Amino acid sequence: MTTMDWLWLLLLTPLVTGVVVWRLKTSLCAWASLAGAALMLIAGLSVVCQVAGGSPLSGWDGMLYVDVLGAFNLGLVVFVGFTAAVYSVGHMATELADGAVSVRQYHQFYSLLHLFFFSMIAVSVVNSIGLMWVGIELTTVVTALLVGLYNRETALEAAWKYLIMGSVGLSFALLGIIFIYLSGSFVFGDNPQALHWTVLVQMAKWLNPQWMLAGFVFVLIGLGTKAGVAPLHFWLPDAYSQSPAPVSAVLSGALLNTVLYGILRIYVVANSVLPGQISQYLIFFGIFSIAVSVPFLLVQRDLKRLLAFSSVEHIGVILLGVGIGGPLGMFGALLHMFNHSLVKSLLFMVAGNIQQKYHTRQMERISGVIASMPVTGKVFLLAILALAGSPPFSLFISEITIMMAGFKTGHIGVTVLFLLLMALIFAGMVYYASRMVFGATPAGMTVREVGAWSTAALFLPLTLIILFGVYLPPVFSEALHKIVVVLQGGY
Repeated sequence: MTTMDWLWLLLLTPLVTGVVVWRLKTSLCAWASLAGAALMLIAGLSVVCQVAGGSPLSGWDGMLYVDVLGAFNLGLVVFVGFTAAVYSVGHMATELADGAVSVRQYHQFYSLLHLFFFSMIAVSVVNSIGLMWVGIELTTVVTALLVGLYNRETALEAAWKYLIMGSVGLSFALLGIIFIYLSGSFVFGDNPQALHWTVLVQMAKWLNPQWMLAGFVFVLIGLGTKAGVAPLHFWLPDAYSQSPAPVSAVLSGALLNTVLYGILRIYVVANSVLPGQISQYLIFFGIFSIAVSVPFLLVQRDLKRLLAFSSVEHIGVILLGVGIGGPLGMFGALLHMFNHSLVKSLLFMVAGNIQQKYHTRQMERISGVIASMPVTGKVFLLAILALAGSPPFSLFISEITIMMAGFKTGHIGVTVLFLLLMALIFAGMVYYASRMVFGATPAGMTVREVGAWSTAALFLPLTLIILFGVYLPPVFSEALHKIVVVLQGGY
């Protein structure tokens, strides 16, 4: 098969799977989902490997385009998606058996989950930033239905809040894309490829800088709202806490990166038009998001909301790394995208196991996890230490890289503030985790895991988290360096 054949297979697989699982018998639904996710993973990694080892993929009269940056996001989407599908086999079976979801909701979950995968894949492979916007809008609709899956009052409220805030943010982003189009209207005229990312980068020096600046600011605010960038992040804790655990894992592990991918695509164009002027916006929103998350992390009582506010923090870290810039800063930001995707998706799955075992998300009611759930408890401790930036885990490497870039490029004040904020977050994370992991097991609590599938899925991301903390494969490092070249306006 050619690379383009693999790409079409990648696009069609989640669509077909989403339809099939809706019509199948309930007993076969999870297995069809797992088969579809496995095929999606194979097709996705085939595209990623061929693009990373060769040249960008372009097809369908230039409408489809995958370079190393798009392949990077594709790889994360298919891996997190497959992990979530594996985890869902056990998690959703338990939810169905406990009566938390009906048979209809069970089918709805699997169907929407694969449509969710399709929407994120589509965002990663289209060349037009207008079509990219359409794909991100599709993720909003599908996600809102998944957030409200349990049909409880709190879940429906979170879904509506997510839908409204996401739509408002995307309205701003659409206005920004219109401004970007206007920045080149006198050059492109009625050219149908006027919004193609590849064309915009090539013609950057002829674009109007005033329109481009306005367009980038609106896109950053609009897509930043969807990504949970402060101060427009307040929908995120509700949506993440009310979603089924596999959905929360995909939201934080794949969707946030997909929206960031959209921001980075437009950042490349804007930075080529206005070199040195765009980064200050990313630095401001990055450090602001980290700072805003600190008090909420320190006083949090809900486990999934704790992880949600942590996502706000780490989105800020990534923006800060890109804003600091230079090869080192961008390398650190890309590495942090990868690391955060794995760690956070893992932790939301761990939180799902804990919630099913303890029947609560309130952290003061959770203790002795390592005694009552030996495997999940150990993974939870390791993952929290990784999320907090403790060595030797992979997030420590990416955060240190961004700090080194900050000092190297002369952003001393911002970097020192970043270091202080991360120390506070580390203390808060370790404090809450130690209370939950250790301590007395509640009376009457049995010692067992919630299920084999729900436990086995944890080791997929955990293996990479540990491996990449002690060893960064040269092929992966080389791929990140290639993406840095793209972010700096190269090919």
